[in-house]
Amino acid sequence: FIVGIFLFFTGFVQLRKKRLIESTPTSKIRSLAMGFVEIYGAVIPAKKKILKSPFSQTDCVYYRYTIEEYRKGKRSRYWVTVRSGEDKNHFFVRDATGTVLVDPSGAQVEIPIDHEFGSSFGKDPPTEILNFLKDQKISFEGLFGGNKTMRYREYLITSGDKLFVMGAAGDNPFIEEGRAVLGTEDVMIQKGAHSPYFISNSDEKDILSRLKILSRGGIFGGGGLIVISLTVIFKYLGFIS
Repeated sequence: FIVGIFLFFTGFVQLRKKRLIESTPTSKIRSLAMGFVEIYGAVIPAKKKILKSPFSQTDCVYYRYTIEEYRKGKRSRYWVTVRSGEDKNHFFVRDATGTVLVDPSGAQVEIPIDHEFGSSFGKDPPTEILNFLKDQKISFEGLFGGNKTMRYREYLITSGDKLFVMGAAGDNPFIEEGRAVLGTEDVMIQKGAHSPYFISNSDEKDILSRLKILSRGGIFGGGGLIVISLTVIFKYLGFIS
């Protein structure tokens, strides 16, 4: 019953996001107006010193990582996240008309796995990951010195990646008032006070297709679980035969 309620309301959240994206036209960067916008373009690093991802040492403007351990229960086997983290820099997004600065802080970032590594009994993690684990004091060995079964995943935004960004176009704090040569120099895409902030490497068509599946699956799947659960509960209580 609780799972059904969760899925049902999650479906409506996805439906609301879908309708919001559908009702918001994708703006050309050159003609951006202040307020809620969505743009699509290629990533350009905003700083000469860009980030290095912790596992693959890839140059990037954003990374997220997870470290998971494979565990065995009495009746099931499952992966448990033992550590996760992220780091980010500001970056520019460029389309055919211009360039605008993006601050990814506070955004819901939906990007696929770029790299995945593993370690297990008789198989050590790569050197970069081994050094990271030691630095973070994360154990990858079991009780008798054998390696645990673990996986290490990286999610990256790199130079040249195409991104869909939906957020608030506001003031660029790095440009003094009146010093902007181009209109968009004094604009930065950022998290608004009351508007959603969403970054994805999929285009709008793929995002809407995925949200359609998620919203219908949540609403109808969750609704079905709720009805089934209530039927079982009422039968157990004797309200229905």
